[in-house]
Amino acid sequence: MNPYILATLLFGLGLGTTITFASSHWLFAWMGLEINTLAIVPLMAQSHHPRAVEATTKYFLAQATAAAMLLFASISNAWLSGQWDIHQMSHPLPTTLIILALALKIGLAPLHTWMPEVLQGLDLTTGLILSTWQKLAPFCLLLQVQPANATLLLVLGITSTLVGGWGGLNQTQLRKILAYSSIAHLGWMILVLQFSPSLTFLTLLVYFIMTFSLFISFKISNATNINTLATSWAKAPALTSIIPLILLSLGGLPPLTGFLPKWLILQELNKQDLTPLATVAALWGLLSLFFYLRLSYAMTLTMTPKNGTATLPWRLPSFQTTLPLAIASSTTICILPLAPATAALCTW
Repeated sequence: MNPYILATLLFGLGLGTTITFASSHWLFAWMGLEINTLAIVPLMAQSHHPRAVEATTKYFLAQATAAAMLLFASISNAWLSGQWDIHQMSHPLPTTLIILALALKIGLAPLHTWMPEVLQGLDLTTGLILSTWQKLAPFCLLLQVQPANATLLLVLGITSTLVGGWGGLNQTQLRKILAYSSIAHLGWMILVLQFSPSLTFLTLLVYFIMTFSLFISFKISNATNINTLATSWAKAPALTSIIPLILLSLGGLPPLTGFLPKWLILQELNKQDLTPLATVAALWGLLSLFFYLRLSYAMTLTMTPKNGTATLPWRLPSFQTTLPLAIASSTTICILPLAPATAALCTW
């Protein structure tokens, strides 16, 4: 892609998100979301592969549906209450419609069905943008919309943790596994959104760091399915030893960073007298942990068949920049000792 066109599209991504961040009017927020969507569509279809074009079409249709739903809900709110302000959501019907529209935009279950198919058709770099940056603007709006009844958010959250864990169990494609991982993590964030927005923001930040580490690792090792992970030991032994730790951090195992937000979320749910919900979320989190362990097993404890026709890749000097991966993976693995300071920051 022409560097000037690429720079323009990346500027559009940043501009759309910034407009949504800065807006207190529903029309401006909707406009920012639309700029964001229109900027990423050419990035998704730049390879002109039929699968990429199909994924782009599915993404555009899903986002257009969510945008139309959001616009209809905001107009309905203006008609019922006379207010266009994001913070003035007094009627339950527009509030529910807006939450469902934003859930469709970020891929919360049961409005998640576009997410795995779209991510599977993209390259890892565009998939990273879709899994991280594209979540910021809808989450900013979700944080500002405070429904009187938290039941809808809790149902969306607990459903997403189940679907994200269950859907990834029988997958062999890494991008689909990452999509279901994203759905499960979004469920954890939505569970605590109504009770502790700062904790939701912390969980989103930790999820971004862990997902960035994993996408960059897979990009460097050029892995797209589980079978290619078995040969990664020959191409990058150091990276092969780091990726299982990143995967287990995503699964939420102590003493890794991913344990921190889940621990704080379970603690907050217990404070709100939602112990049964916290128990169910923790049990359904084990489903996600299973396929992370499956990937770790494929990387570290399996080897490719030694038949005569197979050509094993061997170590070649890599010219890819690994400094961002080094910083992100260190943060993904080693930040748990800062848990007391982080908990104090969240309760402040």
